[in-house]
Amino acid sequence: MTKDKKLIPGLPKGFKDRYGPELELKKKIISKIERVFLGYGYEPLETPAFEFSSNIGSFLADDPSNPMSDVFSFKDEKEELTLRYDLSAPLSRFIAQNYMDLVFPFKRFACGDVFRQDKADVTRFRSFTQFDSDIIGDANEAQVDAEICNLIADSFLECGLKKEQFTINVSNKKILQGLLSEIKIPEDKQYQVLKTVDKLERLGFQGIEQLLKEGRKDGSGAFIKGCQLSDDQVSQIKNAIDLKNISEFKSNMKNQLSIEGINELEELYEVLSYGTNSGQVQPNICITRGLSYYSSFLVETNLNFKVKNAKGKEVPAGSCASGGRYNSLISRFKGADYKGSGMSIGIDRLLYGLNQIKELKVKKQQPVLMCILDKKYIKNCYEIVSKLRENGIVSEIYLDQNKNLKKQLQYADRKNTDIAIIMGENEFNENKLLIKKLNSEKENDQVTVSKENLVNEIKKLI
Repeated sequence: MTKDKKLIPGLPKGFKDRYGPELELKKKIISKIERVFLGYGYEPLETPAFEFSSNIGSFLADDPSNPMSDVFSFKDEKEELTLRYDLSAPLSRFIAQNYMDLVFPFKRFACGDVFRQDKADVTRFRSFTQFDSDIIGDANEAQVDAEICNLIADSFLECGLKKEQFTINVSNKKILQGLLSEIKIPEDKQYQVLKTVDKLERLGFQGIEQLLKEGRKDGSGAFIKGCQLSDDQVSQIKNAIDLKNISEFKSNMKNQLSIEGINELEELYEVLSYGTNSGQVQPNICITRGLSYYSSFLVETNLNFKVKNAKGKEVPAGSCASGGRYNSLISRFKGADYKGSGMSIGIDRLLYGLNQIKELKVKKQQPVLMCILDKKYIKNCYEIVSKLRENGIVSEIYLDQNKNLKKQLQYADRKNTDIAIIMGENEFNENKLLIKKLNSEKENDQVTVSKENLVNEIKKLI
């Protein structure tokens, strides 16, 4: 490759490399959540990142004229393929394909990256990791949906968040659907209205009022066409989303479908009252979720503190765990008709919040560094490193026998390595090793030990 054609390293917006302490923290979060899910009796499932486009479906689309506008789709020689935008659509395909071999209710968890054609910002990625739990099959819906809420609460608490630092908002899609039918909003427009109401927290009522009527300009200056509702329709929607609790819902909403949703919400609360997490859950009629396949129960979990963006400005952390009930998602496939409910924890957004408030710390054992002082003892150095690893001690050997000791210790210093092992001719002849404690306040903090006692001495120091 010629000099003037060298590539410029970089990533598209909405994608990010992770390494070092940030990646260690992400792995710790995933490990803690997995422990919670296993404790509830869930089993793991892994599905591919690609699915047939027809199996993925267009439940995410903002643009009715282009149903696959919000996903990454590709066409090979024979088939149209789409990168998964969530882990529930692949689950529905898996259930339909394998239902004869599964025990229902089927409780599974999955962790993996999902992909969305979305506008990216500091907490909104186009590729991000989700940790899902789902319950599929015929079961008491209130119990199932309550378990989804309890999983969220226990996972967040396990990750180090305090109860006052997050709120689990719940609703039932039927409540607003009943209202929209009552105020004569056509069925083909209801989904657009529900998605608009779901943006209340981000845009405020003035912003969604514009979207419910003629439309508004977004941050880039592009005009987004609105739902074209009348002033009276918008006023009635505002009155509904101002309601704060189930008692107010029951007093003000009379549509039969709305009442059905309110009753289901009451049943959910009754089951939640049997556990310890009911105080974390509050009703919020504005929670409608962006995915059209949700049919009733909805959940969205927000962190109750702000985070700093790339410019140092404080912004809301946003939703970190969302989901709901989908009673028709699997019935799209032949021979399968199962109800389901589930949720997704946004690992990357949760990581971003936890990283800023320092509630969860990672203590990583740094490797012990075996230095090479003399090429003729390199075989002995490898034997020592092997012995350390056999005894569970993270260790590495310096990979350039031609570098002097100063260079080797500089490498250890840059990696924040705490311990270096040195074996020169004197140590070899006396069957001893020099342990040098790095990052020590003492100028010459080192000790000579016998080869036989090396493992015990290292374990005292790490």
